[in-house]
Order: sequence, then C-alpha cells, then structure tokens
Amino acid sequence: MTLAWISQDSSLPSISILTPPVYSPGDSPVHLAATKFPHHLEHNKPQSLIHTEERRILTTQRKRSWIRLHGTPLKFDEKANPMSHRRLIVLLFAGLILIVAGETTSCPIELSPSMVVAKYGDRVSVNCSTSLSNFTGMGWESSANGTGLKDVSHLTWTVDSLTEWGIEPMCYVVDQDEKYCTEKLQVVLYSFPEDISISSSSLNGVMTEGETHNFTCDIPNIAPVWNLTVRWYKDSELLRESTLNSPSKKPTSQSLFYRFSPRRQDNRAAFRCEAFMDLGPYGPQLNLSSKDYSIEVLFGPDINCSGLTVHEGESLEGKCLVAGNPMPEVEWLKNGLPINLSIPLRRNDTGIYTVQAEGRFEVNETFWISVFYGPEKTCQSTLTIPEHTPRFSCSEGSPQPSEIWYKDDEEVKIPETLTRRDAGQYIIRSFNSLSSINFTVNVIILYPPTDIVELENAEVRLGGTLDLKCSSMGGPRPDYSWIYYQMANVMEKTEDGVSHLIIKNATGLNMGSYTCHAGNQEGNVSKTVRVIVKGAKQECPIQITPDTMVLQYQSRAQRATCMPTESSNVKTIYWKANHRWTYDTEWTPDTNEDWDPKPVCHGIFNGIGGCHKPLHYTLYKTPDFVAISSVEDPGSAYEGMVLQLQCDVVNVAPAQDITIRWTSFRDNKTIDLMEGNDTICDKSEVRSPVSVSCTTNITLKRTHNGVNIRCEAQLNLPLAGGHHPPSMFSDSLNISVCYKPEINTTKLAGTVPLFTGYDEDLVCEADGGQPLNISWSYMSASGPKNSFNKTLRVSAAGYYNCTVSNPCGSTTHMVKVIFKEDYLPLIAGFVALTVIIISIIFIFIYSIYYKNTKMRRYSLKNPKLSTHNGNVAHNGWDMQFPMTKLS
Repeated sequence: MTLAWISQDSSLPSISILTPPVYSPGDSPVHLAATKFPHHLEHNKPQSLIHTEERRILTTQRKRSWIRLHGTPLKFDEKANPMSHRRLIVLLFAGLILIVAGETTSCPIELSPSMVVAKYGDRVSVNCSTSLSNFTGMGWESSANGTGLKDVSHLTWTVDSLTEWGIEPMCYVVDQDEKYCTEKLQVVLYSFPEDISISSSSLNGVMTEGETHNFTCDIPNIAPVWNLTVRWYKDSELLRESTLNSPSKKPTSQSLFYRFSPRRQDNRAAFRCEAFMDLGPYGPQLNLSSKDYSIEVLFGPDINCSGLTVHEGESLEGKCLVAGNPMPEVEWLKNGLPINLSIPLRRNDTGIYTVQAEGRFEVNETFWISVFYGPEKTCQSTLTIPEHTPRFSCSEGSPQPSEIWYKDDEEVKIPETLTRRDAGQYIIRSFNSLSSINFTVNVIILYPPTDIVELENAEVRLGGTLDLKCSSMGGPRPDYSWIYYQMANVMEKTEDGVSHLIIKNATGLNMGSYTCHAGNQEGNVSKTVRVIVKGAKQECPIQITPDTMVLQYQSRAQRATCMPTESSNVKTIYWKANHRWTYDTEWTPDTNEDWDPKPVCHGIFNGIGGCHKPLHYTLYKTPDFVAISSVEDPGSAYEGMVLQLQCDVVNVAPAQDITIRWTSFRDNKTIDLMEGNDTICDKSEVRSPVSVSCTTNITLKRTHNGVNIRCEAQLNLPLAGGHHPPSMFSDSLNISVCYKPEINTTKLAGTVPLFTGYDEDLVCEADGGQPLNISWSYMSASGPKNSFNKTLRVSAAGYYNCTVSNPCGSTTHMVKVIFKEDYLPLIAGFVALTVIIISIIFIFIYSIYYKNTKMRRYSLKNPKLSTHNGNVAHNGWDMQFPMTKLS
C-alpha cells in the first residue's frame, strides 16, 4: 500500500510518500516512514505522537533504519542489500504515477464549523470527526485546552473564554500503522471598540482659511486590522475612504490622519470619521462612527473701498465695505487719530486716511483723499527765502490753482530757481475752477557767504606779532569762527564784518594751519592757511610718561601714558606698536614677546595736524651664560705668540647694547693685561634674544704665564628700575706661556772670589716657567766634569759653566772663580782692641763727673717733720727729714 500527501499550499515544500515495509534477504524487516513532512505539519506535530514514536523505537529489538519525521535526510541501514535501493526507487516511481493519475489521498478529518470568527472573550466549541474505521485515536493539539490522544471517532475542542491572539488549534488522527494526519482550525479573534473619536490639529476646531490642518481619527483596541476600512465625511459628503492592511492579529490602537485646507465656505461644517470592519461570511459586519466635529473658519478682514473722491461738505460714510470672521470692528483714522464718519469734510481735511479693520488680526488700508475747495493765500506778505530756492506757489486749493505773477505792473515768469536778482514786490493772481484771489508779496532773497578774502599764508619771526584777517559777504552777514592750536598768546576779534586773529610773541607751537569759517543760515565757507614761525621748530605737544622704559624679560609689565600738553586742542591720541594701532592714551607692553614693538604715540591736534613722539623702549634679557675660549690651545702657548680669545654670550637681548670686558688676574690680584686691546663682536641688529661672539688678540709675554682671564658681559642700558642690568662673568681661562730660561745673575755673579782654605757654593737659579734642567760643566785636575745639581761647591779656581734648559730653549752662564787672601781675623782683632780702649776712657770720665755732681755733706740738727699734704697720697715710707746743706 502506498499513501501520498500533497500540500495545497504552494509555499509548503514537496510530497510525502508513505510506503509499506520493505525486507531484504537475510535482514530484519525495515519500515519506511514518511520521507518528509510538510513544514507546517512538521512544526505542529502533536507532542503525544512524538512520545509514542520514541517509545516504539526504544522497544524494537531489530536492527533497522527508518526516517524520523523531523525533515531529516532519508537514511538506510549500513548492512542493507543494495537491491533495497532499487526496490525503493521502483516504489517511489509507482507513487508518483498514482499522484499524476489523480489518485490522491486526503486527510479524512472534518471540522465543524470549519472556521471560527469569535469576539475576544467569547465561548468557542468545534467538533472534529474522521471517516477512518481503523485508527488508533484522535486528539486536539492547542495552546489552550488541548485534549491529547483519545480513542474516539469525534472530539470537541471547547474554550469557555477565548483570549489568546493568534491561536492555531489542530485536530489530528493516528491510524493503526502509527501514521497520522492533521487539520488546522482557522480562528479569527476580533476586538472592536465601543467608541472612536475625531480631533484636529487646531485649537477647539478653530481654523484659518487657506492653512492646512490635520484631522485625526483615533480607533482604540481593534483587531484584526487587515479587515478595517475608515471613511471621512464632511456633513454628508464622503471625503475619503482608506483600508488598512496589517498582518498583526493582536489588538492595536490606530490613528488615521486626513489633511484639510478650509475655505470660508466651510465655516461651521461638521466632520466625522467612520470605522467599518467586514469579517466575511463567518463573522459580523461592524460599523462605528465618531461624533460630529464642527469647525469654525477664520478669514478676513477684507476691505473693499470705492468712490473716494470727496467734495467739501461730504462725509465718508459708506465709502468702504469690510467683511471677515469674526466680524471685524472698523475704524477710520487720520494722522493716527480716529475720526467721525458722519462729520462733513472741510478743505483742510485733505490728507492720508487709514481704514483699520480689527478681526482675528488687524488690517489697514491707507488712502489719499482730496477735498476740493477754492484758492487760498499761503505766503506771508513779506517772504524771506534762501537763494536758489525752487520756484514755489503762494496759494493752495483743490484742484491746485494756477498763478500769474506781476512785477512793476508787468507779468513776469518766475525762474526755476530764485536768485538774489529776483528779490522785489509782486502781485499774484491765483485761480481754479471754483474761485480766484489777488494778493501782494514782498520777496527777500537770502544767500550764503562768498569766498573768503584777505586770508593768505604768512610768516612771522620767533617772538613776533602777526594779524590774520578773514572777510566774506553774505545775507545775512556771516558769523566767523577759527580752528587752530589755541594758546594764551592768540586772540580773536571781529570789526566791520572782518574777523582778526592776532598772534603775539610767536613760538614754535603757533606754527601750523589756521582755518577760518564764515557761515550764516544759508551756508558756510572756509579757508585754511599756514603760518610759519621763523627761527622755531615745529613742536609736538605730547608728553609721554615715562619717556624711557627699560624692562627685563618676563618681568611685571609697566604702563606708558601719552597725554597732550594742552587738552583743548587735541582731537585724537593713539599708540602705534607692533604695526598695530591702539586708540587709547595708555600702552602696556608684553614682556614675553615685545622685543622691538617701536612704540610711538600719535596725536592729531587743531592747527598742527598729526605729529608723534617715540617711547624709548627696551626689553632686555640677561645671558643664559657666558663662556670664554681660545682659538689655539692655551696650554701650548709660547712667548711672542698672538693668542685669540673668544667670549660667547648666549641668548641675550638686545645684542646691540652688549659690552664685553676682559679681566686678567693672578693669585686673586687683578692685572692690567688686556688694557688697550680691541674687541670685535658680531652683534646682530635683531632686538630679540640672540647669541653674540666677541674676540680679542693678545701678544703673549713671559709675564702672562699663570694668568687667569675671564670675560664680562654688560648690557649698557638706561637705568632699569633705578639700577643697571647685572653683569655676567664667564669661567676663568688659565694661560700657560712657555719661554726661554733666564739665569738670575744677581745671585750668581760672573766672578766669584775664593779664599784660601774655604769652599764656595755656586747656586745657579733661573726663571723659565716650565720644568727646568740645570747642569754645571767645568775642568778639574782629572779632566772635564759635569754636575746636574742647582748648587755646585767649588774649592779651586777656574771657569764654571751653568746651563739651564726647558722645551722653549737653553741659556749658559760662565762663572770665573779666583783665589783671595783672608784678612778678616786681623781686622777683627784690631776692632776688639779699639773697643776696649774706648771703654776704659769712658769709665774714667764718668767717675770724675759722678764725684763732682752727686756726692754732698748734710746736717740733721733740729729736724722738723713735715705734715702730709692732704691733696697728696702717702704710703708711709716717704716721710721727709729736714736737712741743712753744709757744703
């Protein structure tokens, strides 16, 4: 027996073939199940059947291969006879022939009803039956109230309250071969709202004509949406119909929009939306409409005016019609003030009128309304006008009257512009279509001042007096004013229409430009001349405080102030520094970067014009360090050599003001070694920090040996904060000079006497500045001999040569030793005898002197003790005895 299932859904794959058991010789029977289950049945396969199959597999003791019903590929027992494959292909081919011939086998399941359309929460009951006579059982597979496998021929699936959206219950039947078929129940669960609402994007339904508004229809808690149709109505007119198509089965809230641009004809129209749901032959047709939504259309105000020609005595009532919603309030204005339309217009009511309509907004329409009336005189009897005044009319009316002018009883034509020649008395006749008038006018012409005369460039000597004159004609007579650098020695006065400016005791500040202005109500003229003060220089009246500024790099900045010496004459004071202008009286440098700002204070003054003064500004930086070196090796210098010394000053500013001093010393004592030597420096003109190298040359002498030299860098600047910038010194450079030795002949004479019986030491000393080699050479009785000691002891006459050498040369000094007698003992005896004789004579003379002057005779008769002087201190031993000299 072969069974075949064909899916009626084109989206479901393939055919499933049911075949009887196939046996191969020597093998256990092999059962072939359905090769493939349709996807929608495979996923919905009842769980009870799955458990039954698994139990059956576990209790089977035969070795066999079979196809699981989970869509896996067909597998055979590895020991199956190859003939089994050919038999299977034959059976499959036979099954295909049966299918093509139309012998299909359907699932013998009947559902009653075949489809359920239920409202959310309603009771649902569906009966499932089968026409099979031999089957194991049947059941309902469902997420709600599934029955499991029952041994009945019909089975009812019941849910008291269906609330599960998207439920898909399935009835299945299992035959005796444990094959099964299923039938899915189509369930439509719906929810329909009890009320829907309509709203708009406008406030309270108030809309403006021509603007676009959105109506919103809110439908809450509805399902399924794919059966929903929404209709829009204005009054009874269907405006729009739309059907929603959404796959969602669960309830959703829908908001639909309808865009609408109202016109004034739509005022007070009622709008509503209607929800319609058609659930097909198994379900109801549901329809629900929202409440009416009335709108109010705002428009206008519109102003329509006609017939604005008004004669004197007419009113403005009914001249303009105004419409709008809300009904506008209308008001007529003239010159911004409301008027009464019922009052007749007079001739002076001609002008600009405004119709103001205020509804939802304010609309203004402006009109010119002329009130016709006869001519009237507008000129005074005496008319004063400026020269070159355009031709004018002396009367007015509506319509504008015509005029005829008469002068000296003759009709004259007034020119386009009036000049001083047109002054005089006129008779004027003015007329229009209503009336005519005659009147007299006296015309006076005004004109501006003429060019200034008598004022010219002038010169005056220092300390002299100068009178500048300024004169002009005009009607009326012009007034005069002067612009110059005002000082106490300058005065102004006006006589007979001429202005005088008098300079007394002229100075350099009186030098400059002088401008005279002559003006009246008709115009102004001016003239500028220049005054030169001979013997004086042009001065700039600017004072800078301080006038010199010396700042150290990265120090606290100072402020320079520029002020005029006379504040009444200044127009502008400003600074220029770093190619930038600062319109202020103060300038503060940046001590981090303003190395060469070139600060200059500029001033613009009356009369003088522009002048300027510089600020003497210096930003300095002491060197990072100072180093001394020599081009040649100072350790290999020799006498007479020219030694070049170099002093490197690193990172100093400004380099132009650096001065190098050379100092030499030995044993902490200064030596004037470098005096008179020229120093050459490669100074840069850049004022920012640079390094400077300076060199000098010295010719070495032996006196330079052992001298230490250093260089000093000093910035020669004005006092910075009351003191000069500190100097910086380099380390010391030691000079070692090699020179030819020189023997000290003051200690080693050329001839040395040698007394008989005595030895003489010859000491050879020399100055060489380097380690010296000293040697003696002489001729003895045994032949030439040499000694390498500084001291040579000699006992014989002869010639002795001392040679001193060092790396720079050698020197030889010859000493002649000669024999002499020794008279010293004789001289000593003679001197001793002479001393003895002189001593004896001295003692004799002194004894005679002592006997005659110191030795006397005294008497102690009647001695009297003297009392102590109270003013003299006594020690008890100085008591005096009175004595009498006898002889």
